[in-house]
Amino acid sequence: MAVETHGTGTLPPIKGVKDVPYDELFVSGHRTCQGCESALVMRHMVKASGPRTIVLGSTGCMYVANTTYYTTPWVVPWMHTQLGASGSAALGTAAGLKVLMRKGKIKDEKINVIAFCGDGGGADMGIGAISATLTHKDYNSLILLYDNESYANTDIQLSSQAPYGAVTTFSPSGTEKRLMHTRWKKNMPGMMAAGHPESRYIAAGCAAYAVDLMNKIRKALEIGGPTFVHTLDPCPKGWDYHPQYSQELGHLAVETGIWPLYEVVDGVCNLTGPTRQIAEGRKKRKPVYEYLKRQGRFAHFADEDVEHFQATVDKMWTEWLIPGVIPFTVPQKDQAILKVQKKALHEQPVAQKSA
Repeated sequence: MAVETHGTGTLPPIKGVKDVPYDELFVSGHRTCQGCESALVMRHMVKASGPRTIVLGSTGCMYVANTTYYTTPWVVPWMHTQLGASGSAALGTAAGLKVLMRKGKIKDEKINVIAFCGDGGGADMGIGAISATLTHKDYNSLILLYDNESYANTDIQLSSQAPYGAVTTFSPSGTEKRLMHTRWKKNMPGMMAAGHPESRYIAAGCAAYAVDLMNKIRKALEIGGPTFVHTLDPCPKGWDYHPQYSQELGHLAVETGIWPLYEVVDGVCNLTGPTRQIAEGRKKRKPVYEYLKRQGRFAHFADEDVEHFQATVDKMWTEWLIPGVIPFTVPQKDQAILKVQKKALHEQPVAQKSA
């Protein structure tokens, strides 16, 4: 049976740079830091979604910097919401629009609802509201988590998205203890995909791969229901590097395998961009040192720290069921069972599979 979609065809796939819309809907008037990738995410996001969009921003860098002194770069309607309430704002707005259209108070048309949040407001304080929104499959909205790996708006405090060993104002390096932060980064998009099978679209992206990101935004808005996109955003201030290298660091995060690009569409995972090339053996994964050495927040790393970081990323690529997505491994004693199950699945008749 065919699955009903929300797609209207108004947001077709972008095949290349020449297909990117010319109109700018996130313009001058913001006060983001030089080299801010999160500002670029906002620009790509609303460029992909188009003018029939409502943007909801929870407190964080992209709210404060974009609404200073009664000015705003948003050409589309926007609203501020509380730090942990991006999910609630998305759900409430989508539900409100649906009611107004049903009662004939506004035109019955597709209006894109996007709520964005930072890693602190989304992966930490707002995770409950995001999770709740992803369970309401009758309401169309996109939640975009822009991740600069710290509470950057309040002076670079540690978040659950901060990478292993990184220096923040809450995890400084000292003579007695070189590494204050020894937890691995929370796998937010993987958690959402595994925990919310009825959410038809979950993705991980990066502004350094603009067309890939804009296509993911469009798919999320076209497919219908609540969706989630998580972007990795290099931050010159928080990561301690020269602003001119933001795009390069985005590329390195993906090319070293630290930040895989992928999408989960109706429960099917699809690796994208260089991540797919690496997984298929068409592109060699770069050593993590190439990424770490460019940032002051890792300047205190000893050789053993780099080796541990590399070993953990290697394990993700060699032992996880899906690199960067599903962090489960199959014990040796169960490898044969897994092979039998896969063989049985592939041998099913076509009609049985489609049913």
